[in-house]
Amino acid sequence: MSLAASTESVHVRAPGKINVYLGVGGRHDDGYHALATVFQAVSLYEDVIARHADDFSLTVSGADDVDDVPLDDRNLAMRAAKLLAAATEYPGGVALEIRKRVPVAGGMGGGSADAAAALVACDALWGTGLSAARMHELASRLGADVPFALHGGTAVGTGRGDQLNPALARGRFDWVLVTSEHGLSTPVVYGRLDTLREEEGALADDPPLSLDVPIPVLQALRSGDPGQLAETLYNDLQAAALFERPDLAQTIDIGIRAGALQGIVSGSGPTIALLCADPEVAQDVQTALRRSGQEALHVHGPVPGARIIV
Repeated sequence: MSLAASTESVHVRAPGKINVYLGVGGRHDDGYHALATVFQAVSLYEDVIARHADDFSLTVSGADDVDDVPLDDRNLAMRAAKLLAAATEYPGGVALEIRKRVPVAGGMGGGSADAAAALVACDALWGTGLSAARMHELASRLGADVPFALHGGTAVGTGRGDQLNPALARGRFDWVLVTSEHGLSTPVVYGRLDTLREEEGALADDPPLSLDVPIPVLQALRSGDPGQLAETLYNDLQAAALFERPDLAQTIDIGIRAGALQGIVSGSGPTIALLCADPEVAQDVQTALRRSGQEALHVHGPVPGARIIV
């Protein structure tokens, strides 16, 4: 991963993700929820450019809502750079430039992609030469989705989602993503899930510490058949996200009527991921959603994780 430390700048591209499957356990006393999820990296990217500097700074461009992106230590990319510097005893700083394409607060892990890209970019810029295992360990300390953004592809995540195992996914899966001008807060969505479960009496007294991804999900990915995968799409957070944003259900309905095999809220939302049979159908679905006044993007997966762009 390392380049010569004398390099003036390093450009790294990292993908956003969707959750093909997301099972959420009950809330423990410490607020922790066990997760079982399948991530798939898709062709919607964040670009991070790192340049030598005496101190740490950050600029953001590209997305319509960049004003909502913090430029201090609340930003995962800034924290990633400082964590790497501390871990390697690097004495200088870095000027980070983030060019966003993944929606802010959209449930697609854009901030995590920025953090993964910042780790790779700074490691190369500074010539610190960390091993893949050490990079994964640092990524895990930054957040549950950061290790996956580092590796990409398709993977099963357990624990908090940061314990990763690669999943075999044959072929290409075409998705239409419907983004939203207004994000959803992940803590709010999880809180709503807990409330809904309490109201339904479905919250266990002693929630399990770990969950498993159902075998049919993994079999569908291995088959490479979008129709088979569509039957297994699932998100425990979807009911909570739809409670906060009832309009998202209409978006899914429009997509399915236009030809999508199935639709799902991605992660904690509000981005909707619609699985399509092939690129041609995806283009039809994208057109229909745009005609309804919504922002729709055609992407595919799986794609690699954070990579240096030469």
